[in-house]
Amino acid sequence: METASLRKKLGQIFIEHKLVNEEQVSVALRQQRQKGGKIGSILLELGFLRSEELLTFLSKHFGVPSADLYKLTISPEVLSILPYEKIKEYEVLPVAVGAKNVFMVTTDPGNEKVIKDIEFLLGKAVQPIVVAATQMSEVLICLERRKGDLSVPLVGSELPLFRTEPKAPVESVSLRQIIEQLNKEVGSDLLLSAGVPPSIKKNNEIMRLNMPFLTPEQVRTFAYEIMTDEQKDEFAINNDIDFGFTCSELGRFRINVFKQRNSISIAIRTIADEIPTLESLGLPTWLSQYALRTQGLILITGPTGHGKSTTLAALVDLINSNRRCNIITIEDPIEYLHKHKLSNVNQREVGRDTNTFHQGLRRIFRQAPDVIVIGEMRDAESFAIAIQAAETGHLVMSTLHSNFTTTAIERIIDVFPSEQQQQIRVQLAENFLLVFNQRLIPRRDGKGRMLVYEKLLNSPRVKNLIRDGKTHQIRTIFQQSIDEYESLDVSLSRHVREGRITMDEALKYCENQPTMREMATRKTS
Repeated sequence: METASLRKKLGQIFIEHKLVNEEQVSVALRQQRQKGGKIGSILLELGFLRSEELLTFLSKHFGVPSADLYKLTISPEVLSILPYEKIKEYEVLPVAVGAKNVFMVTTDPGNEKVIKDIEFLLGKAVQPIVVAATQMSEVLICLERRKGDLSVPLVGSELPLFRTEPKAPVESVSLRQIIEQLNKEVGSDLLLSAGVPPSIKKNNEIMRLNMPFLTPEQVRTFAYEIMTDEQKDEFAINNDIDFGFTCSELGRFRINVFKQRNSISIAIRTIADEIPTLESLGLPTWLSQYALRTQGLILITGPTGHGKSTTLAALVDLINSNRRCNIITIEDPIEYLHKHKLSNVNQREVGRDTNTFHQGLRRIFRQAPDVIVIGEMRDAESFAIAIQAAETGHLVMSTLHSNFTTTAIERIIDVFPSEQQQQIRVQLAENFLLVFNQRLIPRRDGKGRMLVYEKLLNSPRVKNLIRDGKTHQIRTIFQQSIDEYESLDVSLSRHVREGRITMDEALKYCENQPTMREMATRKTS
């Protein structure tokens, strides 16, 4: 076992090698005093070190090779050369056998007594290989559950299954307390990762809460606390999962649980209970003219975290309040819950109400839809069905990740094989109503973010450019704001001139900095 002085020495060596900082070592030492274990493995568990960094360090420190057991499969013939009792006693594991040597992994390759005992027992020289203590611990748990049976292979990729079950967090902070802090700060997202305190996103910037660093155990406990048994099974297979979560006292949230650096992280997004109006979001009133059309394709585009889903929900609510029609949505997951108003609103969640987007879309025409809402279009099949629906008398609305309106059109076309692209150009040119690209930019007065947008409306001129494969020329032909097209730079420059946003913020999001700067400083008559 490491002594206090050795723990500090090793921690200092990690700092000197610039693998971690003093604050991280301090957190690891505090956890080691509480729970025991080796300092290197604790730094790994906390997410302060990557496994490759730790193994490289251990190899140099001890002057022996290192191994990642997760990447190995050890045959019964190799395992059984050493009795299980000795593997358990010495905390070693044979991984390969040569004519004169045995390659043995251990967490303490400098223990000469153990090496000599094994060499005497086997009659062969031992080549020690250093391994992370967490992996050796998992090996011993695995063999113990097998009751010492060495007649089956040891598959390294399965070792994480033999970790000890999550324990109560070392610190007293609970997931509920963290979410309450998210609500208090009116943040949009809560981010939980091992190795840092809980963080919230507010106005699209990370803010770390005044809470202790999270451990992998804590984050794993939080994740399993909010997942159903079915979701846990899906997560075990796919290593990430999206789902909705509701707590009557805390609100509704969109959850993503995912693996990173062999530990779990969680992203939690707040979902407002009330569906906002176009006016409250700062959206232009002319959008309602297009949302209330009975046929065509509307795309809401922009980067992640800039309010596309919220805008889409506001448009659905507008239709729901003004038309008597049947609205079918396919979402992953459902974020805003729509009540039936003048329309019927049927919301289907991927994984719960339909297995996949593909399946839900293929059968959607049998559900008598008037309006089809697709949470996000991701592939050629989704695009093809959406275009077909718009072509056959339905209003279709969806979101798409795209930096500009024109690149959204090009992205759809490029998804298809080259022999289909001209047909898709023609279909898009005839059936799209609007591409609306939006950004949320920090306000000059510091009071949150405001919406800035780029629009592309269908018109004979735009239609011809898309049909002829000249979509990219829209940006150069229509330099200034016109009825059917307004660039993001024009919108940004107008808000700079009117004092709503700063020049520095506008320059972060614009397409052409010199042009945008010139437009923003131009005097208007």
